[in-house]
Amino acid sequence: MRKKIISIIFAFVFAFMGITATAIIATNYITDVHVVDALTSNQTKTVQTKLKRWGYYTGSVDGIYGNLTRKAVRYFQQKNGLAVDGIVGPKTAAALGMSLGATDNSSTSSNDLNLLAHCVYAEARGESYTGQVAVAAVILNRVKSADFPNTIAGVIYQPYAFTCVNDGQINLTPNQTAINAARDALNGWDPTYGCLYYYNAGTATSKWIFNKKTVVTIGNHVFAI
Repeated sequence: MRKKIISIIFAFVFAFMGITATAIIATNYITDVHVVDALTSNQTKTVQTKLKRWGYYTGSVDGIYGNLTRKAVRYFQQKNGLAVDGIVGPKTAAALGMSLGATDNSSTSSNDLNLLAHCVYAEARGESYTGQVAVAAVILNRVKSADFPNTIAGVIYQPYAFTCVNDGQINLTPNQTAINAARDALNGWDPTYGCLYYYNAGTATSKWIFNKKTVVTIGNHVFAI
């Protein structure tokens, strides 16, 4: 009788442990799904772009919050004294310089996107996709700089700032590639690493531009600060 009671107790304990383990696994799974769903695809692209730029992430900027992205987030958190959980919460987002309070394009009007795409198409339609994003990024970097107007329209239409405005090519209808490039720049991709200027070394006539520090060359354009 005593052995039977002990057997029942052990069976109960093991059953309880199995249920607990299953509950833990289920909780982790739910948490993991929540992490994936916590950011929009565009916000995830912003995270990936920033981490890639800073050397934490080596994958594609695809908007998918997979294991590689989560690993990069954990590495970033570890290096910056944050809770290492692989989750882009408020503190990690702040360290990344982004806000979770709005989706990536919510603060950017369709008019801004359209105008930016017009300038990208007019200035860089013969360049690679990265080169087109880079041109859009320069415009956005100027918007953020105290040395330039603080709107996209103000930057683009600043006197003598862009050749396409002077020669009327700004009015050409952008293709989908230019629109996508403008959107990617708005979502945080900056292949220029903060540059405020770009020029074609073969056609530039303003000598002052050659005194700017070159950061990167993409296609026919030199990007500088």
